[in-house]
Amino acid sequence: ALVTAAWLAEAVRAGRVGAGLRVLDASWYPPKERNARQEFKERHIPGASFFDIEECRDKSSPYDFMLPSESHFADYVGGLGVSNDTHVVVYDGDEVGTFYAPRAWWMFRAFGHKEVSVLNGGFKNWVKEGHPVTAEVTQPTPAVFKARLNRALVKTFEEMVQNVSSLNFQVVDSRPEGRFRGTELDQGLESGHIPGAVNIPFNSFLSETGHEKSIEEIQEIFREKKVDLSKPLTATCRKGVTACQIALAAFLCGKRDVAVYDGSWSEWFHRAPPHYKVSESKRSK
Repeated sequence: ALVTAAWLAEAVRAGRVGAGLRVLDASWYPPKERNARQEFKERHIPGASFFDIEECRDKSSPYDFMLPSESHFADYVGGLGVSNDTHVVVYDGDEVGTFYAPRAWWMFRAFGHKEVSVLNGGFKNWVKEGHPVTAEVTQPTPAVFKARLNRALVKTFEEMVQNVSSLNFQVVDSRPEGRFRGTELDQGLESGHIPGAVNIPFNSFLSETGHEKSIEEIQEIFREKKVDLSKPLTATCRKGVTACQIALAAFLCGKRDVAVYDGSWSEWFHRAPPHYKVSESKRSK
């Protein structure tokens, strides 16, 4: 699930980036802060293509980054030169090291693609370690990708509501503590959490340098929060992005079936009944 910058740099140097190995920059930033596509044009890993999370989503949904249809995903990644036999490496340029890349990693896995890895440490560490960057945009040869959604890796609003009473699976929320507790607004949205959810902010799994912590450290984080990796687990967040960091962290510990609640708090806040929104804030209705 992870590849090192040294491994990828060697693959780039050896000319292995092509039909068998595709590198995708899955960066996304709030529009007023940074322009991911522009930054990609200015510098990226040689041979990489831009994976636009704004394009590869369900545009008919009122929520930000919901999964696209099987055919939409297949057409989109096929256009990036990805076939079912391609090893895909995803990265992003976020300052924390890795932010959106695990979402792209999870999307590939949700659509049945197992050969997908996250660049450990992200683009910032790639640059820091002195590996090559380029402004040259390569046009990959389109490929045929067949997508088949693995529904076990995706949870719907209805399944999340049912779980509040049935407790069929554990729920881990990857947002910052203040947003989980409801004491801090989340991009103008009242915050709080789903009843029974446990809070593990996603950056708990990242070291100070922005690399993934060791498997032993990750296991200890789950243990401290009393999350049992031998039992069913679903991850949630604000809009289904950092939840994928929980799925990745668990995957590194050998748990490969963590589901993600795609709508996450964005959907839950708008659709769940008031008593299903746990918040310490006096703003809660």
